[in-house]
Amino acid sequence: VQLVESGGAEVQPGGSLRLSCTVSTSTFIRFDVTWIRQAPGKGPEWVSGIDRNGDITEYADSVKGRFTISRDNRKNIVYLQMDNLKPEDTARYICACPKYKLSSSYYDRTAPLDGVNYDYWGQGTQVAVSS
Repeated sequence: VQLVESGGAEVQPGGSLRLSCTVSTSTFIRFDVTWIRQAPGKGPEWVSGIDRNGDITEYADSVKGRFTISRDNRKNIVYLQMDNLKPEDTARYICACPKYKLSSSYYDRTAPLDGVNYDYWGQGTQVAVSS
């Protein structure tokens, strides 16, 4: 299983971007997917997650109301629509498949992005927000 992110760019504050996470697998429907971002000099921050059917979506407080996660199970893609971008949104955005379902009591948003907590993840796409 491979995850490839795309759509990152440099934009001005208040602008919008749509990130894509393309997952190469014939069993995409089996995976919940999350977005995690890593800013320079900071630890990883969980941003958003969507369950395998798209019925459950979750957001960090820092992006709630500005970001929208969605998925197209026919195309094996998860999207992150980012509106009203702020300089503090500058980071590398990584999509990942957690070991536990978002609905599970074992799922932990604060868990590190590693093989203990995630089955697969991509290399990320860079987003820069500046004037």
